[in-house]
Amino acid sequence: MIIKQIAVGSMANFVYILEDPDSREAMAVDSGWETTPLVRAAEELRAKVKFAVATHEHFDHTSTLRELADRLGAQVVVHENSPVEHDMAVKNGQKLKLGKKGVKVLHTPGHTEDSICLYDGKSLFTGDTLFVGAIGKFERETSQAMYDSLHDVIMKLPDNTVIYPGHDYGEVPFRTLREEKAANPFLQTRDVRSFLSLFA
Repeated sequence: MIIKQIAVGSMANFVYILEDPDSREAMAVDSGWETTPLVRAAEELRAKVKFAVATHEHFDHTSTLRELADRLGAQVVVHENSPVEHDMAVKNGQKLKLGKKGVKVLHTPGHTEDSICLYDGKSLFTGDTLFVGAIGKFERETSQAMYDSLHDVIMKLPDNTVIYPGHDYGEVPFRTLREEKAANPFLQTRDVRSFLSLFA
């Protein structure tokens, strides 16, 4: 897959174009604050964008999602639990086809109930579930869900998976899961109690 990582807006958001080079079919991941950088990236790739996917409901990821989809001729895609207006709702494990390839939806609740990550077999687009060196905010009542999403879903992926986060909050814009396990304290905890102790 060809990946374009694009910084947008005032909250250090990352948005993405993910393209299958054989078919040139593509998806946009989140929309952030402005659509033009994504549209320009799609045009440069000569990509046929099928999906504009929200990793979760928060406004800094979805406020221009419908506008982006309209400009690209794409469908708005969200998790089935999402309140965001959409064309297509997806479930955990469902694949979004780009050419002959599939991008798998992984439901990773915790930051929000509708949070998803997108896995193409080599790269993982994590939204606000996992950042470089940190994780997204969550409420205490969803701490178990957040812990499970990190430890039972993301950390079960191959160590060479490249993590692409929804914000530029780390020392580098992306890195491998192996590197993240070695550096991110939230991935080194053994249970929810030790996980929560990092916020004490």
